[in-house]
Amino acid sequence: MSILTVTYVGDGASHFDRNYYDTQHIPLVERIWSPFGLERAEVFYPADTLDGPGVVALCLCHFADRDGLDRALAAPESAAATNDVTNFTDLTPLLTLMARA
Repeated sequence: MSILTVTYVGDGASHFDRNYYDTQHIPLVERIWSPFGLERAEVFYPADTLDGPGVVALCLCHFADRDGLDRALAAPESAAATNDVTNFTDLTPLLTLMARA
């Protein structure tokens, strides 16, 4: 299994629309990446950063294997997810790859 961690770090002035992220963006990502082995996407909102600096949102995208994750990131279809980011935030997502045995 491989995990893509998508982290949004901001401050009290940052815009992040949780409703849009949950109801529009995550389902879009799931539709795009499921054919590449995305098994699930889990979203977390740290409670202590609602009004201050820190992690605003964290998403763990669980893939069946690293090859599928790499193919998903390289797929032309992924541009739709990337282009959608401005619809819910002014933050730049930070991507981290993790592989598990």
